[in-house]
Amino acid sequence: MAVPAQHGVPDRPGMPPMPPELAELLRAQLAAVADQVEEEVRRQVPEYARPADGAYGRNLRAGVVQALTLFVDHIADPRDDGGAIAATYYELGRGEALEGRSLDALQSALRVGGLHAWRLMGRTAEELGLDSSVVAALGELAFRTVHEVAQAAAAGYAEAQLRSSDELERRRRRLLDLLLEDGPVALEAVQDLAHGARWPVPRTVAVVALAVAPDRQEEDRPLAAAGALVDMESRPPRMLVPDPEGSGRFGRAFTLALRGRPAAIGPTVAVTDAAQSLRLATRALGLMGRGLLPRQGVVRCADHLSTLLLYGDEPLLERLQERVLAPLDTVSAGQRDRLAETLLAWLLSGSNVPDVAVRLHIHPQTVRYRLRQLEKLFGDALHDPETRLDLILALRAESLRMPQN
Repeated sequence: MAVPAQHGVPDRPGMPPMPPELAELLRAQLAAVADQVEEEVRRQVPEYARPADGAYGRNLRAGVVQALTLFVDHIADPRDDGGAIAATYYELGRGEALEGRSLDALQSALRVGGLHAWRLMGRTAEELGLDSSVVAALGELAFRTVHEVAQAAAAGYAEAQLRSSDELERRRRRLLDLLLEDGPVALEAVQDLAHGARWPVPRTVAVVALAVAPDRQEEDRPLAAAGALVDMESRPPRMLVPDPEGSGRFGRAFTLALRGRPAAIGPTVAVTDAAQSLRLATRALGLMGRGLLPRQGVVRCADHLSTLLLYGDEPLLERLQERVLAPLDTVSAGQRDRLAETLLAWLLSGSNVPDVAVRLHIHPQTVRYRLRQLEKLFGDALHDPETRLDLILALRAESLRMPQN
């Protein structure tokens, strides 16, 4: 670890010489002064008003003693750069960042403690009858000491924040990989990783698959800020949304980030079943690209479950179509399309001819004519419940491939 060099620290090379006995006298008082400074910091800075026997209390005590020691060392030897003590405050700053606390409390403690320490030690200097120029120089030295340790703490805090941000991103990526991996996922493992990633484990999640859109990382940041686990480097890019049914904050960030980018939202599932949501979202996005689902906007898998089911096993779907639609292969292509359209409408309307006519915008007599042709092609199979179901599935899949008006 390298502690940054101090910049902007008041430096008085022409500082009047200090009485040799002053450093030793102040060093002898150091423990008593540290007690009073520690008490004052606890009184004025709420974040430090904690039990003294805890880690926070031990750090406070060590920090006070180190700062006072640095001040006295500067008096004893102005050439001492206080590197070891600056390193201590560098670590204190890092600790605040790693614990997720603001640097404000530590900086406040430094200001309060520095002022109180100067009052106590300045009183000793006055009791010695030191010249006013010496007392003034001691005040500047006290300011320099506070400045040094504050700067070291800020440098440590900034370095830890940078590292913490990168580490947090890595942990969240590992968590997302765990949640989306194939196979069973243990809730305990999720909770352990989520704790380290500072991600509250939700009851339900949904996975969103997005169309690839280069150079959109800046717009994707609101999604992570809204609590989503985001991986824009995967193909397709994906995100995991916590509690999607009631996530108003995510909805606003989602709208901001997409800006017209096609996306598919998987079904809402338990957090340990996130991989299922991903599979359907990815399938839906692929069907969007082929025009089997709307190409633009946001597609919710929950609104297209039958289509996703149909295209879950396309080789099997093709075999079904080849078998049950074989009678239509005996007519011309144009006639086949008209008969297939009429047959699907008839099956979906409960064999109601007027409803079919309205649906297809044709005359009822035209519907009856086509139905007579279908009866010749399919025979009694049109009235078999299992065959009718197979026909609906096969014709529905075929209709999705037809150009949409």
